[in-house]
Amino acid sequence: MKNTDFDSKRIAEGYAKRPWLHKEVMEQVKADYQITQNFENGLDVGCGAGLSTKGLRLICNRVTGTDISPEMIDICKQLYKNDTYDFYVAKAEETRIPQAPYNIVTAAGVMNWVDRDKFLHNAAQIMAQDGLIIIYDFWITDKMVANPAYTDWYQNEYLKKFPKPPRNEDTWTQSDLSDDFLMEKQTVYEMTYSFSLEDFIDFMMIQSNVNVKIEKGIMSEAEVREWMTNTLLPIFQHEKETLVFAGYNWYIRKKK
Repeated sequence: MKNTDFDSKRIAEGYAKRPWLHKEVMEQVKADYQITQNFENGLDVGCGAGLSTKGLRLICNRVTGTDISPEMIDICKQLYKNDTYDFYVAKAEETRIPQAPYNIVTAAGVMNWVDRDKFLHNAAQIMAQDGLIIIYDFWITDKMVANPAYTDWYQNEYLKKFPKPPRNEDTWTQSDLSDDFLMEKQTVYEMTYSFSLEDFIDFMMIQSNVNVKIEKGIMSEAEVREWMTNTLLPIFQHEKETLVFAGYNWYIRKKK
């Protein structure tokens, strides 16, 4: 699967409506690093529909978001119009050199799709000395709070119907970094979010597993939604069910 597979209006609009768990990620960042004051100038690569850029804005005074998808950038420009935000189309490995170097760079759910060495080479050109890169991701698990029926559905129905597309899921170590950077810390954690059945189906409709089948014409959006509704209806016994997400943060410092 290519990162350009996300270049569609349907996906962009769906991403804009995803749960804003990036706020929880930034709380984890502040706890991990004891951050007490905002960074001045930040970059969010692979910004999607802007939720991760909005997250970065919580700890940074001025933010720029880039994404390979023009559809995603169009959504960002519609949603975030004040002068503390800027967006443009670019690969994560080809960010423009800014007027003022970036003090912080975030990359949410991006590293599975990019060339690591080219990304780090570019980052070295655009970042201030002692700048910080935060690479993070979070994803759905096979757990809902007090709902074992969901675990069975996820493992034995969902993943069989919608297998995970191939991607690079290697964990970076210091040996993977260029001499310009130091891997300072890596953390793992869990988060939760409560969904209604309708909201959960909307969320699942833009998962990469599902998107592959829709974009390749294997199943129509209507067929997927019908399958989701029929198989999930018995699982949602309450108005909302609470899904468990897993996540990680990697903190990489540009050397002085």
